[in-house]
Amino acid sequence: MTSHQEPLFARGSAIEKVFGHPAVLLGAGRALLLQLAHPDVARGVAEHSDFAADPFGRLQRTLDAVNAIVYGPADFAYQTAATLREVHARVTGPGYAATDPELVLWVHATLVDTALEMHARWVRPLPGPVADAFYAESMVLGELLGAPVAHQPPDLPAFADYMHETIETVVPEIGEQQRRLARAVLHPRVPTLADPLVVLARQLTVGLLPDPVRRAYGLGWDLPREAALRTTTLGTRLAAAQLRLARRAVPSRLVAA
Repeated sequence: MTSHQEPLFARGSAIEKVFGHPAVLLGAGRALLLQLAHPDVARGVAEHSDFAADPFGRLQRTLDAVNAIVYGPADFAYQTAATLREVHARVTGPGYAATDPELVLWVHATLVDTALEMHARWVRPLPGPVADAFYAESMVLGELLGAPVAHQPPDLPAFADYMHETIETVVPEIGEQQRRLARAVLHPRVPTLADPLVVLARQLTVGLLPDPVRRAYGLGWDLPREAALRTTTLGTRLAAAQLRLARRAVPSRLVAA
């Protein structure tokens, strides 16, 4: 039985390792645009937040809650999840409610799918048993956020089917409101000095989107940019592999913990 002072997930668990890897943060824009592809999520965002002024604020709050649940003591995890559900209970409008398990599942699924995609691209694909463990642990997280386990795909193959089918369903409904919100993500208001970083982040975000979603948003992409993205991915993975080899070759006492 888990003590309230112990984390919900064991130290070194798959969910800790995957969500804790810095590469996952490279998918922030991808996760946001996937979430906004669902028309009811987009309506809630547009009508209950100052999204244009702070497009990543909502995602940051969600990630903060995820981190608290995954890495914090169990009592703090439960408290954080309850607070988030209370906030979502106030986000309602004609035909939608943020506490709808379908919408919670979609938002949660975009985080899980993005984490798996970023780890595969920038680090390495997760071995089958690790990927299965990560998904099983993510189901616990999803239930705390408001998507009952019985409402979630039961395993990774079913999850992949869910992502494919949901994208096919929501993509035809992407309209001008969603494209306007997407522009706020891709063209945030930042100091001029940050422009080169914004351009890089924009290219990463567009390139990492599933192709049907990218096209539905009206975002351009071409073979040279795809080749550049693949080269960047390969280079990053090779550098990470070399770093792992270097760490093994150096006596452990000389390697920072």
